[in-house]
Amino acid sequence: MRVLVVEDERDMNRIICKNLKAEGYSADSCFDGEEALSYIETVSYDIIIMDIMMPKKNGWEVLSEIRKKGNTTPVLFLTAKDTVEDRVKGLDLGADDYIVKPFHFDELMARIRAMTRRKYGSISNEIKVGDLILDRGTHRVEREGKNIELSAKEFSILEYMMQNTGIVLSREKIEEHIWNYEYQGISNMIDVYIRYLRIKIDKDFETKLIHTVRGVGYVLKEKEKI
Repeated sequence: MRVLVVEDERDMNRIICKNLKAEGYSADSCFDGEEALSYIETVSYDIIIMDIMMPKKNGWEVLSEIRKKGNTTPVLFLTAKDTVEDRVKGLDLGADDYIVKPFHFDELMARIRAMTRRKYGSISNEIKVGDLILDRGTHRVEREGKNIELSAKEFSILEYMMQNTGIVLSREKIEEHIWNYEYQGISNMIDVYIRYLRIKIDKDFETKLIHTVRGVGYVLKEKEKI
């Protein structure tokens, strides 16, 4: 999952991004409203975490502009402005949630998970495809009751594929959602991670869930036993 952190306090921005990455998220960071609009126009984000009081354009202005353009990306305001009027204004402009500084990172992560559930029409942290279960809250993955250990990146790729069950995802689409602008890895990195996932998710099971669509990309779905 790819997150944009828009926060002009650089230490706060760095800490949020560091914690997000530790949880397996891909995080881009910017420090003012105009820069945020440039990022949002370039990349499709899953979540935007945004301060209100920023240079050049404030968070309210950024939110108003992207909503007018039809961008429905969930936005969480992270701010010291805690009056009822401020919260009402943000929500009326189209914000999805609002958390006041200072905050606990566990609460921020819980709110991100809640926003993700709403985005994908789920009421639970669990995603299920056949006998495969992924829990976003505990980072637990199991199949047929067997616990499967995944790295943070493997978990993120699997989560993205399960959220898009039955949809063919190109390598470029997966890479865009899993790595940030700083990524400079090898060109076949997605293929490498898909191979890792197949070993862990499919190798010991009769029904294979990860499938290759030649010339296009990969899809996760239930299929006849082979």
